[in-house]
Parts: sequence; C-alpha cells; structure tokens
Amino acid sequence: MTVVRTERGLDRLVNFSDATVAIAITLLILPLVDEAGQAAKEGVGPWYHDHYWDVISFAISFVVIARFWINHHRIFEWVTDYTTGIIWLNFLWLAAIVVMPFTTNLLSGSDQHDGVVYAVYIGNMLVASLTMQAIAEILRHSPELVREDARPAMNESRGWFVDILMAAALVLAVVFPQIGIWWLLLLFLQGPLYAVTRALRRRTP
Repeated sequence: MTVVRTERGLDRLVNFSDATVAIAITLLILPLVDEAGQAAKEGVGPWYHDHYWDVISFAISFVVIARFWINHHRIFEWVTDYTTGIIWLNFLWLAAIVVMPFTTNLLSGSDQHDGVVYAVYIGNMLVASLTMQAIAEILRHSPELVREDARPAMNESRGWFVDILMAAALVLAVVFPQIGIWWLLLLFLQGPLYAVTRALRRRTP
C-alpha cells in the first residue's frame, strides 16, 4: 500500500515535537517551585546559598533544551517532506529531551564532583545532538525532502563540531570531575573551529 505524506502530516510532526519540548522545559522548574515556600520562610538570600547548585542546574538545562529546540526548528524549516526514518529519529530525539528533567534533578542532587552523573547528563545531551545530526544527514542525502532555497544552508551545517566537542566534554568531565559540567564551555569553540575549517577549504585548490 502506497504511503501518502501530506503537508498536514509534517505539521503534526513538528507540532507534536514542539508540545513535547514545551512540557519538558516546563518540568525543569517544578523542583524549584516546590522550594518556593521554603525560600519565602528563610529569605531568598539564605535559600539561594543552600540551593544555588539547583538554580545553576536549572539554568544550564533550560539553555540546553532551548538550543536543541532552536536547532530542531532550523532544520525542520528546511523540510518539505519526510520519511519513516526521520519520524523515528525524531522520536529518539524527543526521548532524549524528555529525559532531561530527570538528568537535571540527578545533577542538582548529586555531589558536584561525581563523574558518573556528568556522564549521564552530558551523554543524554550527546544522544539528542547525534540524533538531530542524523536527521540532518538524511536530508543532505535526500534533497527532494528539502526546500531548494535551503540546500546551501543545509550543506553548511556545523553540527559535527558540536558532537565532537560534546563527546570531548563528556570524557573530560569523567576524567577530571573537579571541573565537571563546566567542560560544556568547550562548545563555545564550535564557531572558531568552523571558521578555521571553512578558511582551509577555501584555500584548498
């Protein structure tokens, strides 16, 4: 039986993804909401002194999910059609996103030098990043699924730099847990590495 895919089907895929991400990013704040009464009794300053790592964990995860959604949004702006493979990869990406409130609570409630917790947290991020990169690779090799005017931008994707840097951050966080989650600052090297690579390609005859 022939599978007929429509624009409405693509809209449902994107809308379902957006709703799932919205729920996941909202769940991040719930542990802090539960602490609001205690903060009111103790005062915000003393409460923050005791719970600053919870706030930092929330802020990091909020930014991480936001960045993942922006990347998802950018990639699906290219798409005019989809495949079964893209649907299942998108579900795997969503699974990594919905797990993030759990890994955030794990991070906030753990010893700040626990390499295993960092491995779980950053590893979950890496799954999300690799899954979205796999979707992008399918689209690069199936240009009929992509808007014609978007193909140059699609081919300029710098996703592999993110994956490599994230994998490096994971390994370093396990080996050197004293620095821990701050190894994710390596991701800021993405732009410079991409610029150097583009410059080298242009010089290559």
